[in-house]
This record gives sequence, structure tokens and C-alpha cells, in this order.
Amino acid sequence: MAATPLVELHDVTKRYGAGPLVLDRVSLVAAPGDFISLIGPSGCGKSTLLRLIAGLSPASAGTLQLDGRTPEQAAAELAFVFQEPTLLPWLTVASNVALPQQLRGLSPADRAATSRRVLDLVRLGDRAAAYPRQLSGGQKMRVSIARALSLSPKILLLDEPFGALDEMTREHLNEELLAIRQQQAWTAFFVTHSVAEAVFLSNRIVVMAASPGRIHTEITVPLTYPRTAATRLSREYHDLVAEVSRILRSVESAAA
Repeated sequence: MAATPLVELHDVTKRYGAGPLVLDRVSLVAAPGDFISLIGPSGCGKSTLLRLIAGLSPASAGTLQLDGRTPEQAAAELAFVFQEPTLLPWLTVASNVALPQQLRGLSPADRAATSRRVLDLVRLGDRAAAYPRQLSGGQKMRVSIARALSLSPKILLLDEPFGALDEMTREHLNEELLAIRQQQAWTAFFVTHSVAEAVFLSNRIVVMAASPGRIHTEITVPLTYPRTAATRLSREYHDLVAEVSRILRSVESAAA
């Protein structure tokens, strides 16, 4: 029996003011535990779609439900990881992670316990007292992910979180993110420009086309979990990367 959808978008359309359509009749369903990567040419509305799911911007038309509710009603079950870590430089790592919990009114003891738990999860328990300026780029992004996970989300939205990192760091963080996913039950929407990253992380890839943004193709990724560095050496992985790259090139050529 198919799982009850956790996220449902039906004919979602978005435009800003009197401007052109940014998204045109996007329909997408996600089941609990899905890891969906969104790829496509610049300007196809990938980040806009995440913002609509997060309730940070309203849809112009169509319906969007998260666990049977509006994004605003389900806000407590969402967490967003942005392109930049956006850490407050005057707070320690632990205090940065605890900030969303503080805003939700959790007690100091609960905040401290949760911060320790999620920092251990991203392998930064020993840097709790450090400040952002003392961290590498990869460590800052892991703090940002820990901060999001501190809210125990059902839905994790990630907007190119590893795009600014070198390839080796990016691959390590991909593996860590999937290891965390094995321990927590969130559903992910992940925006990336990297086909290899999308294939490695996802069980589903949505290829979007631009002008206006719409879903062009959806691809199921049959690679089994857990995925490790060895996954990248497999023939199946390389064949999938080649196939998704071919589809993406055709979409980009049509938009040129």
C-alpha cells in the first residue's frame, strides 16, 4: 500500500506582482522519507518552490498541503537550510544551534541537551564552545544543519547548502547527511546544480524547465541505501549521472 502523502502540490503557480510567471502549474507529491532533489537551469524556480513549501512566500494559485495542512499551519514541522550558513558571529556554535529552540520557548536545560545531541550527530560536539570565525566552511554548514535538526523537523528543505564548498568536502557532507537521515525520519527537498550530488542523495530527482518554471521530468533513483563513497564507483551510479545529465542538457538547450 502506498504511503499517505506528506507534501502535496497541485497546480501551484507563482508570480510576483504583475511580473512574469515564476512557477507554472507545478504538481508534486512526496511521501514520508522521500529525498527529492530539484535540478534545472538557473531561473527555473527551484528556490522559489522551496520558499512556497516553507510558507515564506504564498502561492499565486493552486493548492499546497503539508500533512493535510497549509505551510503556515505546519511551520513547526519544517526546517530550512539556506545556501549560506547564516550563523551569528557573536554566538558560540552551541548558542547558534540553540537559537531556534529559544525562539520556540524551550527551557535552557532542554536547549542545551538538544544542542549537544545534534552537534554530536554532525560530529561537532567538540566545537560547541567555538565561534563561527574559528570554523571551516564545511563545519559552518554542519552547524547550520544541526540548527535545523534541533527542531526535529518532519520536512527538511535545503537550498544548495554545499554549493560553495570544494568537491571533497561536499562529498563528505553528502555522506554525513545520508547517515543522519538513517537516524531521523525527515523528508527532504534538496536544491542543487550538481547532477552527481542529486543522484547520490536522492530516491527521486525532479528536473525543472524554465520560462516559466515547471516540472519537465521526474526520475526514480533505484540505488539502494545506505550510500557510501563506494556507491560513486558503481556502474549504476555513473550510468544514472550520465542519463540525468543528458536530460538536463536537453532542458537547458531548449531554454537557450
